[in-house]
Amino acid sequence: MKTTIKEAKNHLNQEVTIGGWLHNKRSSGKIAFLQLRDGTGFMQGVVVKAEVSEDTFQLAKNITQESSLFVTGEITEDTRSDLGYEMQVKSIEVIDEAHDYPITPKNHGTEFLMDHRHLWLRSKKQHAVMKIRNEIIRATYEFFNDNGFTKIDPPILTASAPEGTSELFHTKYFDEDAFLSQSGQLYMEAAAMAHGKVFSFGPTFRAEKSKTRRHLIEFWMIEPEMAFYNHADSLEVQEQYVTHLVQSVLNNCKIELKTLERDTEKLAKVATPFPRITYDDAVTFLKEEGFDDIEWGEDFGAPHETAIANHYDLPVFITNYPTKIKPFYMQPNPDNEDTVLCADLIAPEGYGEIIGGSERINDLALMEQRINEHELDAESYSYYLDLRKYGSVPHSGFGLGLERAVAWISGVEHVRETSPFPRLLNRLYP
Repeated sequence: MKTTIKEAKNHLNQEVTIGGWLHNKRSSGKIAFLQLRDGTGFMQGVVVKAEVSEDTFQLAKNITQESSLFVTGEITEDTRSDLGYEMQVKSIEVIDEAHDYPITPKNHGTEFLMDHRHLWLRSKKQHAVMKIRNEIIRATYEFFNDNGFTKIDPPILTASAPEGTSELFHTKYFDEDAFLSQSGQLYMEAAAMAHGKVFSFGPTFRAEKSKTRRHLIEFWMIEPEMAFYNHADSLEVQEQYVTHLVQSVLNNCKIELKTLERDTEKLAKVATPFPRITYDDAVTFLKEEGFDDIEWGEDFGAPHETAIANHYDLPVFITNYPTKIKPFYMQPNPDNEDTVLCADLIAPEGYGEIIGGSERINDLALMEQRINEHELDAESYSYYLDLRKYGSVPHSGFGLGLERAVAWISGVEHVRETSPFPRLLNRLYP
């Protein structure tokens, strides 16, 4: 009977065949331990010399790392294993023998591993990160589907930009200029006027020459947009969504979190409501903490965000940023016209901003004024202005960066490990 490592628990004390690869091995004179992987998980196969043919035992001792195999044996209970079971191997069939696999059990430098990303993905820790990424994606669809959102797919090639074109990748669209999308937001606003509550989930691109551990050139964004929702309503959705992601990973990725040695007690504390601090109060707090370099009207850098997040030790909203450092489409704050109704959600433990969101301007005249102030081409945004001409309503939305969320929840240091094939400032291979 063929099965997988993940499903082998359903076949205790039965003989099964699993197709997989040899991740690692160790052996003594009379027993060999094979660390097997098949994509669904990692499992130990035990080969006892006295219980198999001489050929099978010699094969177990000599098979090379990452050779592909069919392994047949009995699934037995093993309380020492994270899985709770292992295989007592009876026979081995080699499908393809690997030679000189470049990523050995020794330590390798980051550049070497990135050059071999197509193989590094097979490692236990990288496998765990991708499983957590997959769970966050699954939980995202679950949350928005269960809460009445419709998924709408915005274009990747666009003629305009939500936040200006200085950090966009330019291309030719036949005889026109076009850009790779940095956000689907403007299109999602149009979709919200048709469907009420919508979300998109797709790739976005930033031609930002940054080498920090938080930045990628190509990354995935989840961007909900909600008609008739004000800023406060949106904040509630954001904290409910993030809490759902964390709980889903805690419930469904226990083995992966253990593999990554993640401190799950910190994740278990994540619950609504999240703490909130205004930009004004954040500046005051930072000055009290010794950050004399920050002045009102300046954006926060990574050290500032980390200091604020560490104070709360939970995801924290920083609200009401100055108008001049935020995009043109954000609704003014009625209590202070120099600020806007927006928020960045800062993850704890130094992972920085994972969500940016705001209430959108719904007044046509003000939107036209903002487009003019930002020296944008009004003709390129004519469809966007139409949304304010024909049945405009208060509406809000936000965007969550998938890779940053994966980095925080999984606990890996650098965002490059959260993308299967990351695109960095100086890396377009593999």
